[in-house]
Amino acid sequence: MLDPMHPRGTGAASLPTHRQLRTFLAAVETGGISAAARRLGLTQPAASQQVRELERCLGVRLLERVAGRVVPTAAGEAVLAPARRVAAALEDVIAASVAHRSAETGRLRFGTGATACIYRLPPVLAALRAGMPGLEVRIETGNSAAVCERVEQGVLDVGLVTLPAPGARRLTILPLQDDPLHALIPEALAPAEGGVTPAVLGAMPLILYEPAGTTRTLIDAWFRAGGVEPQPRMQLDSIETIKVLVAGGLGASVMPGMALPGPVPQACIRPLDPPLARSLALVVRPEKRRDRGLRLLEAALAG
Repeated sequence: MLDPMHPRGTGAASLPTHRQLRTFLAAVETGGISAAARRLGLTQPAASQQVRELERCLGVRLLERVAGRVVPTAAGEAVLAPARRVAAALEDVIAASVAHRSAETGRLRFGTGATACIYRLPPVLAALRAGMPGLEVRIETGNSAAVCERVEQGVLDVGLVTLPAPGARRLTILPLQDDPLHALIPEALAPAEGGVTPAVLGAMPLILYEPAGTTRTLIDAWFRAGGVEPQPRMQLDSIETIKVLVAGGLGASVMPGMALPGPVPQACIRPLDPPLARSLALVVRPEKRRDRGLRLLEAALAG
């Protein structure tokens, strides 16, 4: 099935089709032709035929089977990123035409961090549903660097990230708001009311975000500006787990105000001294059209 045939000529008929690219990408993402067929609403033979036609068109083998899964060959890996960009661009063409036929339908592939997904998105999604009931919203979570990469690849239409995010300079940045950070401290360790300095917080056992995230980078810089090298006892990627551990008296943390909508039992929320905030923004590809769904998302997040 996956053996390439001789490439066709260089005329327009030899260009890959949208369906071929979507089938190839779905096969890579799902690890199988049958799974790709189910995702796209095709029969398995039809999906196989799309992959064969694409390989014949390009003159290279794109997929191979390894340990029971379909994976890209070296040529497939090289084709993957441009295929995503082309597929995304074609879907933008389709979305643009849909916008002229009906302003009530569309699709928005949105990437964000887990904290925003828990604390910020529920009212935003409710606003999108109220403002555009026919909008299909797909959510993917990751740190800011990963979200920027997926937006640049065309896998996501838009991302909510913390600045400065690696890769964001290659994208269009739509600033939203600042999110102040606070200290979360077990009641037994909490100082008197007032701001908490790097020296005071650094003397406590620390439970911080994973080091790969932009928010953690900002937190580390805040400590170092105060002459303290942070030495966390635990580093986690779950904000809810950190809150539970702090409430259990196991250490103190620094977290966004977004994640602290109200009191945390057995813990105290204190402002940082000096203050620290993270800047939130939406990122899109420069060529991305700001359609109605994207404008509604921007307005809902800014509200």
